[in-house]
Amino acid sequence: MSQIFYKTDEEIEILRESCLLVGKTLAEVAKLIEPGADPLKLDRVAEEFIRDNGAKPGFKGYGGFPNTLCFSVNEQVVHGIPTERPLESGDVVSVDCGVVLNDFCGDSAYTFEVGEVDPEVKKLLQVTKESLYLGIEAAVSGNRTGDIGNAVQTHAESHGYGVVRELVGHGLGRSLHEGPEVPNYGKRGRGKQLKRGLTIAIEPMINMGGKAVKQLNDGWTIVTRDGKPSAHFEHDVAIRDGKADILSSFEEIEKVLENKK
Repeated sequence: MSQIFYKTDEEIEILRESCLLVGKTLAEVAKLIEPGADPLKLDRVAEEFIRDNGAKPGFKGYGGFPNTLCFSVNEQVVHGIPTERPLESGDVVSVDCGVVLNDFCGDSAYTFEVGEVDPEVKKLLQVTKESLYLGIEAAVSGNRTGDIGNAVQTHAESHGYGVVRELVGHGLGRSLHEGPEVPNYGKRGRGKQLKRGLTIAIEPMINMGGKAVKQLNDGWTIVTRDGKPSAHFEHDVAIRDGKADILSSFEEIEKVLENKK
């Protein structure tokens, strides 16, 4: 189990800069997501934008990962490697991005619709995002990681979706993955206690079908066993005495998406 590090208010503000840069990077990617878009080109755009802002890609080279973005299309849950396969109308793609700025890591993900997406897939994305914010509501000092997981699981399963067990949220700071693990399932009152100064990434990975997943031969890409689509949204938050302080932002991403309508 990775070590847990509590942050000072000053460290949280430095961390916030990293988290916000991820949101800005994902907004740059959002501008280019459309049928026919080349994932490898989007990956290059993201890397260039991160470096232009004085930061380094957090994923590239991490554990040997080859790219700046995790680019997971349709039945790919997470850790997809960008390829030259152009995006097609009807696809959904989870774009997960990390940066290192001033020695602190930001890590956030957003699942995008490409062109015209089936209504039931749109609903999967909506419910997954709702479950993220319900998890964040439970992320208050004195609660436990099980309270977050229970909030996510209850909402997702109430819509008949599968909640991935093998991959979880995590602590975040000078390292991309710190303790504690933050599962998207669990029982209230169980797990690690949340204390002021803890910074965590909450990231529901929700499948349209069953919860079972498998890893592809590339050693990275996780896919649903039943081949049905999956969605993934991720925010970084700091635990406070009141409600959680969301350090990352979807605001700029959603502004881009609104302008594209």
